Amino acid sequence: MASLPPCPASLKQLQHYLKLASDYDKREPVVSYWARLYTLQTALKIDRKSPEARALLTGLMDYLENFKKEHKDNEAVSNDMVAQAFVEEVAHKLFTWADTEDRAARFNKNVVKVFYTVGLLFDVCDVFGDVSEEVVKQRKYAKWKATYIHNCLKNGETPIPGPMGGEDEGLGEEAEGGEEGAVGGGASLGWSQPQPHPGLPSVPDDSSLPSVPGAGDLPSVSSSSPPPAAPRSHPPPQQPAALDPTVAPAQPVPTASFQMLEATGGSVPLTPDMVTKAQKYCKWAVSALDYDDSQTAIFNLQKALTLLSTGRDS
Repeated sequence: MASLPPCPASLKQLQHYLKLASDYDKREPVVSYWARLYTLQTALKIDRKSPEARALLTGLMDYLENFKKEHKDNEAVSNDMVAQAFVEEVAHKLFTWADTEDRAARFNKNVVKVFYTVGLLFDVCDVFGDVSEEVVKQRKYAKWKATYIHNCLKNGETPIPGPMGGEDEGLGEEAEGGEEGAVGGGASLGWSQPQPHPGLPSVPDDSSLPSVPGAGDLPSVSSSSPPPAAPRSHPPPQQPAALDPTVAPAQPVPTASFQMLEATGGSVPLTPDMVTKAQKYCKWAVSALDYDDSQTAIFNLQKALTLLSTGRDS
C-alpha cells in the first residue's frame, strides 16, 4: 500500500497500532485492515482538527475504502462477525504460543514481542463492539506478561513462569489496574518507538534483551479460510458510513462565522471536473456532520460554493 503520512505527536499513542498494521500488510492483510480501522476510530476521538492529524486520517480513510472495495468478497472484511472471529483467532494462537514458551521458562525478546502483540490485537477487537470475558482476561494478562518479562530481562532477573500464584490463578488480574486500549500498553514498558523485526508484529527493541529466534515458530492464520463466527447477542457495529472522509485535506479550519457567498453576475460554465470536486466537498461536509464536526462541514460547503460560484477551487 502507499505510505501514510507520519503519525503526529497528538496521536503518538496510536503509533504501535500503525506499526502492527504495517507488520501484517504482507503476512495477513485482513489484520492490517482492522488495525487501521481501529486506529482511525480512536484517532477521531483524540485529534481530528490539527493539519497533521487530518492528513493521517484522510490517508487512513483512503486506504480503508480502497481495501474494502478490493476485498469485498472476503467475509473477514465484509462481515463483522466473521472478522471478529478471525482477528480473535489470530490473537488466541499467538497467545497460546507465547504462553507455552513462558510456562516452559523459555524467556526471550520473542516472547515479549508476541505477548505485546496479543494485547494490541485484542485492543483492535474493540472495533467490533463488546468482547468476551475471555478476551478481556487474555488481553490484560498478555499486557502484564509483556511488561513483566521485559522488565525482568532488562534488570537481569529470572521471570517466574505462568500466572502469579500458581496454575491459572489470577489469570488476567495482574493488570487489573492498568489501562486498556490505545492509551495503555507500550507506555508501561517504557517503550517509545517501534522497531522492525522480520516476520513478527514488532515492538520497540531493547539492546539489553537477548537475541530472538527465527519467526518461523510463530503460528499464523490464513485469511482465505476465516473461522466460523460465534453467535452474538447484539447486532454488529456500524463502521463509519462508507468510510467516507470525515475531515478535509490538511488545511486550517476557518473560525469566522459562516457567510453566504454571493454569486457573481452571470453563470459560471462548469466542467465535469468542477462538478465532481463540488460533489466531493459536499460529501465530505455531510460526513463531517455524522461526527458533529460543524466547522469542517462549513469549511467544505464554503469550498463547494466558491467553486460553483466563481469557478475557482480555493
